[in-house]
Amino acid sequence: MLLPVIMAGGSGTRLWPVSREHYPKQFCTLVGDSTMLQQTVRRLAGLGGPAPLVVCNEEHRFLAAEQLRLDGIENSPIVLEPAGRNTAPAIALAALYATRGEDDPLLLVMPADHLLQDIAAFHAGLKKAEQLAADGRLVTFGIVPKTPETGFGYIRRGAPIGEQGFAVSGFEEKPDLETAKSYLKDGGCYWNSGMFLFRASAYLAALRQYAPAILDACETAMAAAQTDAQFVRPARAAFEACPADSIDYAVMEKTDQAAVVPLDAGWNDIGSWSAIWEAMDKDADGNALSGDVLQVASKNSIVSADKRLVAVVGVEDLVVIETADAVLVARKDAVQHVKRIVDKLKAGKRSEAVNHRKVYRPWGNYDSIDVGDRHQVKRITVKPGAKLSVQKHHHRAEHWVVVRGTAKVLKGAETIMLSENESTYIPLGEIHALENPGKIPLELIEVQSGSYLGEDDIVRLEDRYGRV
Repeated sequence: MLLPVIMAGGSGTRLWPVSREHYPKQFCTLVGDSTMLQQTVRRLAGLGGPAPLVVCNEEHRFLAAEQLRLDGIENSPIVLEPAGRNTAPAIALAALYATRGEDDPLLLVMPADHLLQDIAAFHAGLKKAEQLAADGRLVTFGIVPKTPETGFGYIRRGAPIGEQGFAVSGFEEKPDLETAKSYLKDGGCYWNSGMFLFRASAYLAALRQYAPAILDACETAMAAAQTDAQFVRPARAAFEACPADSIDYAVMEKTDQAAVVPLDAGWNDIGSWSAIWEAMDKDADGNALSGDVLQVASKNSIVSADKRLVAVVGVEDLVVIETADAVLVARKDAVQHVKRIVDKLKAGKRSEAVNHRKVYRPWGNYDSIDVGDRHQVKRITVKPGAKLSVQKHHHRAEHWVVVRGTAKVLKGAETIMLSENESTYIPLGEIHALENPGKIPLELIEVQSGSYLGEDDIVRLEDRYGRV
C-alpha cells in the first residue's frame, strides 16, 4: 500500500506579503487557480490507495481540513505538530501513525509547497522508486538540473541500481556559482527535491540506528496522542523534548540504503517571488501579471494586485505584490531578503507579519475593514451550519448588522433570529454567540467599540471546534 504523506508545515516568509505566519504559502493560491496544498493532493490522482495523511502545525489545522474538504477529501487524518522540529521528527510522527496497527505502507513524502508541472513524468518516476522502496531502500527524488542553481542542495549519484535509479554517493550543500556550473556539466548531480519514498518500518529502523533520540521522543509523543475528530495530537511535552533535525542530516546522509531516482517533471520549489515569476505565464515582454494590473514599457517583472488597481511604467526585473494591507516592491535578484522585512515586522510586533486583513477561522472568516481609536469594523462571513463560540468580552461592546442570510444570535438568556437589514447590540460583558442556521453564507457588519479591541479579549465558554 502506498500512503501519501503531505508535509504542510513551514511559514514561507520569503513570500510575504501573501504568505504569513497564520496563512503560509502552502495554503495560498500562488500559481494557477488552486492552493499549493490542493495541487499537491491533485497530483496523486490515478495512483489509487488511501487519502493522504497531512502533517501540519496545530495553528493551521482548520485551513488544512477545509482545503482537503473542498477537494472532496473528508475526515482524512491530520497529524498536528505541537512544535516545529524540522522534517525528520515530522516524518517520524507520520510513520508511527501509519504503523499503529499491522500495516507497513510505503510512505510517499511530499512537501505541500512545491510545483510539479509534468504529472505523467512524476508518476513514472514514482513507479521506479516503488520497486526500490519495496526492497528496503530509502529513496529520494533528484531533480534533473536545467541551470546552475546556487539556492539548492544537490544529490550526487553513485552506481546504478538496475534500471530504477542509483545509489546515493553523497549530498552536497548549496554551492557557489562555479561549483554549480561544474555540477551541471558533470551530469551526475541532481537538485535535492525534498521528496521521498520508503517503507515506514525502514525509515523508523534508520532513525533507531542514526537518530535514536528523535525516535524515542516521537514514540513517546505518539503513545500518548489524543484524537479529536480527524486531528491526531501527539503529546506536546514529549514532542517538544525532541531534537530538531532534517531527514537529510538525521538519516539520508548516514544510511547506506539511500537511493535516488532522477525526476524531470517541471519541478519548482516556489521558494521566492522570482521562482513564482519563472512558473507563471508571461506576456510578450516577460511580465507575469495577476489581478487588476496595467503595465506600460515594463519587462520581466511580476506584478500582482489583490484589492486595487496596480499600474507599472518603465520598470524591469521588479516584484510588485499588493495585498489589502501591504505592498512589496523588490528587485527580482533581491527577493531572498524579503524574510528580513518579516523579521522587522515581528520585532515591531506588527500584525502584518502574522495575519492578513482577512482572517480565516473554522466557522468562516472576518475582514477588518476599518480600525481606529476605540473602534473597529469587521465584515464577518459565517459558513452554513457553522457557529462561533459562546463567549464574552471584558473591554468591548459589539453591534451586528446582517447584510445577507439569517443569523441565530444567543444574547444573554434569549435567542433571537435576524434577517437582512436587521441588527442587534451586544453590551460589554454580555454572554453571546452567533450561528448561521441557513443554507447560504451569513454576512454581517460588526462594529466594535471599547477601550481594548484585541483578539485576546475573548472568554470562550463553549466552542464546537475545541478552542480555548
